[in-house]
Amino acid sequence: MADRTLDQVRQIVARAGELALADFGRFDTGLKVWDKSPGNPVSETDMAVDGFLRRELSAIVPDAGWLSEETLDHPRRLDHDRIWVVDPIDGTRDFVRGRPGWAISVALVEHGRPLFGVLCAPARQESWWAGQGSGAWRNGVALHASSRTQFSGSRVPADQLPGVDRDLVIVPKPNSIALRMAMVAADEADLLASLRWGYEWDICAAALIAGEAGARVTDALGQDLRFNKARANDFGILCCAPAIHADAVARLADRAAEVIGKS
Repeated sequence: MADRTLDQVRQIVARAGELALADFGRFDTGLKVWDKSPGNPVSETDMAVDGFLRRELSAIVPDAGWLSEETLDHPRRLDHDRIWVVDPIDGTRDFVRGRPGWAISVALVEHGRPLFGVLCAPARQESWWAGQGSGAWRNGVALHASSRTQFSGSRVPADQLPGVDRDLVIVPKPNSIALRMAMVAADEADLLASLRWGYEWDICAAALIAGEAGARVTDALGQDLRFNKARANDFGILCCAPAIHADAVARLADRAAEVIGKS
């Protein structure tokens, strides 16, 4: 049953990817885009993909609740043992600018833990998936996360780094945080860290994919993640090679305390 459901989810997410790809790059030819808040764009494609996924996913697991970036949240989702956690387009900024660093993110969560996670990045011709206890895959190839043991020199997907982190190495950064986490899963980065309060839909599928590939995935304080909480967010994200996790938490500690103090 589990394998069959994951296959169905992958097929649905692939179809959602085709829907999104048809609009990709249309920003200059009529694609409707607006800001939900300053610097936080959403497009008509985000909304169309969200509606498609809700209809199709709800048909295969009718008793699951729903949590999505583009759907008004409702506390009744907390009454469900299982819930879909969805970002119809993670990395909308790249999507509307015609850059490939965006992905559709879908996870099925049961009792706070993801059972399946699927990412579809059609502009990169990439499909990522994982099942709880079953490993992680990209385009059918098994993933093995970074095994780096020394924190200094770690590869980080970023545009720039503060001076205190000058011992780290910048690698290209997609706008989608899910894809940045997937880079750790694929041993294309060693460390992804964020000190922003982030929402479950941004990280849920990628957290399972990275974890099943062997990465360590926690919040920025090093605490384990749980999903379908009343407040559907976490303080930051830390996704890295297991051996450098403690050093990463220590490196972030003072900055994390400062951010929390201002919250």
